[in-house]
Amino acid sequence: MLLTTGQAAEELGCAITTFRRLIRAGILPGLSQRGVRVMVPLEAVQALRDRQTAPLKHLAATEVAVLRVDAAQPVQEPDRQWIGFSAQLPPGDLLRALRGWWRCDAASVAAGEVLPVTLSGYVIAVLTRLDRWEKNAQGRHAFPSAVLAGYVTDLVTPTTELTAPTAAERHLADQLLGTRLDSHSGGALAYVTTRTTHPAPPKGT
Repeated sequence: MLLTTGQAAEELGCAITTFRRLIRAGILPGLSQRGVRVMVPLEAVQALRDRQTAPLKHLAATEVAVLRVDAAQPVQEPDRQWIGFSAQLPPGDLLRALRGWWRCDAASVAAGEVLPVTLSGYVIAVLTRLDRWEKNAQGRHAFPSAVLAGYVTDLVTPTTELTAPTAAERHLADQLLGTRLDSHSGGALAYVTTRTTHPAPPKGT
């Protein structure tokens, strides 16, 4: 059974524009055309709907930043040709497209030790080694030493490429990639807590 993008978005409880970002990023297999409409396999939508949430409680930090990106778009900048995410970009281009330039509290990003990158609420890439940053004249930050620990090539299965040089970083990326991670922010960077917190009981109880 095939769904239109509108039906798929409704099944996932998101806006059509949000779902179309996944299509433009090239991480949904099995798409077909029916006239001008893009059709999506029901099984793919169900797999995304039932996807587990990111296991953040295993992370060392109590709070981590989340980089929320769009599908890749070409830019004319000295250090990169793309901004955003596409499964078709080579790892080097993808890293340059994701490691800056963002408005953020760079120290807070670095403190989390890992930067999940999400597209439409799914973790599609993971950056590590964020301990060095630069700031440009517009007040935006980049992380020139960042490592692309891994990224998704097929979000439905999911299928991933683990590209970090160490086993620990590859394992971390493998845990997070393809999972669902909701975050809320007015900008590209959001911050999420990694542990469920409970209010302290009233004194005397």
